[in-house]
Amino acid sequence: MSIREEFEEREKNFMSPLGCLSSETQGRKRPEPPCLIRTAFEVDRDRIVYSSAFRRLKYKTQVFLSPLGDHYRTRLTHTLEVAQIARAVARAMRLNEDLAEAIALGHDLGHTPFGHGGETALKEIFSQKFAHSEQSLRVVEALENKGDGLNLTHEVRDGILRHSKGFGKIFPDNPDAEPCTAEGKIVRLADIMAYLNHDLDDAIRSGVISEEQVPESCSGVIGRTHSQRATTMIRDLIFSSRVHDGKLCLEMSGEMCSAMATLRKFLYENVYRSPRVHAEFMKAKKILSELYHFFLENEDRLQKEIINMEMEGCCNPDTQSRERIVCDLIASMTDRYALDLYTTIFFPSPLV
Repeated sequence: MSIREEFEEREKNFMSPLGCLSSETQGRKRPEPPCLIRTAFEVDRDRIVYSSAFRRLKYKTQVFLSPLGDHYRTRLTHTLEVAQIARAVARAMRLNEDLAEAIALGHDLGHTPFGHGGETALKEIFSQKFAHSEQSLRVVEALENKGDGLNLTHEVRDGILRHSKGFGKIFPDNPDAEPCTAEGKIVRLADIMAYLNHDLDDAIRSGVISEEQVPESCSGVIGRTHSQRATTMIRDLIFSSRVHDGKLCLEMSGEMCSAMATLRKFLYENVYRSPRVHAEFMKAKKILSELYHFFLENEDRLQKEIINMEMEGCCNPDTQSRERIVCDLIASMTDRYALDLYTTIFFPSPLV
């Protein structure tokens, strides 16, 4: 028996029947021999962590532009916080921690530079159907490894695609909108827990809002510090969830759901749409829009940047439109890369 098979047996003996066994994965698009040491979901986790898209997350904005300070969250630190929350919940519920972690680590690989401002820009200039969750799936299926993708399991790809909720309900009415595994559903909730908590933390640190402005209906229920809020939300999810008709129903108390909804609304109105943050995102939208149209009109420079971004194999003009190629290129950029490129292309250079 291989080390992997020993772990698969351990999963069967330990995990709840509500979890997804790695030995029962629906598999990969391209069949491949199993690893002798790691389970299928461990392999997926490692492929994501070693990917170029994952490394780029450290220079992509969460809410506040990363150059503003070393202590603000980036898309990478957000991803790590989501992964930690997801693992904690999955372990407590005796579900598959490796699957939850893999989905969490991959859920934002397709996020644009400049956070949701960048996503909005690509919606306007490329397609209203552009969504970072679908772009994340595109990254792992078609953009990484110069077009070969990461060949992840079905469960991880499904969790990545269905993690996003936008401003929709914390618990959706349509079950078809949710991931197919309990672990994927946990990541979906871990994502909102993480960003509600750390975006509030960063907003207070930056001075965009003060602690006194946070509604008491939020602070009194969820907590007043990052640690208190994380602990309270995780505990509430674990102890409020139940099993019904042989299925895990993830739930939170009415008081907690109300407090989280209020906090999310407060953040949208006072942080994400605040004049200070909005002004920076308007600048970001202008940068991405001008880069997008520049590359549509300048084939030589487009090909140069495709090589610089190591995307040669996945940008095939015979199978994809110029617009799709440029969108993939821009969505893959980090904040600083887009800023430097914009400066190089559009700012005058002094004569030497």
